[in-house]
Amino acid sequence: MPVHHILIVDDSRTEQAFLADLLTDAGYAVRTASGGEEALRLMDEVKPDLVLMDVVMPGANGFSLTRQITRDPRWTGIPVMLCTSKRQDSDRIWGLRQGACDYLIKPVNGPELLSKIAALQEHP
Repeated sequence: MPVHHILIVDDSRTEQAFLADLLTDAGYAVRTASGGEEALRLMDEVKPDLVLMDVVMPGANGFSLTRQITRDPRWTGIPVMLCTSKRQDSDRIWGLRQGACDYLIKPVNGPELLSKIAALQEHP
């Protein structure tokens, strides 16, 4: 599955900018959302190839948004990768059970993220 368009969902403008710069420099088209409502609107508008999702956000958290996205037939096959500061094994397990394809701990390591995106494209 080729990845061209990536949606970043994070309430931190700093994190959005870091990830957007990293991914844009790597040749990806990037859109950002600061929360759940905006993310769901953009999912319909853009239909991204990948969603990078924070967990701790005001309103709906990243776990519930991941579950909503991965279980909605409109977005079948769009992977969600959680990028969060939540370091507990139980959080990781819960995130993967909600439908996330991967779980990265912040601060995100740029080369590791790019490697995981490349691996997604090789093995959907």
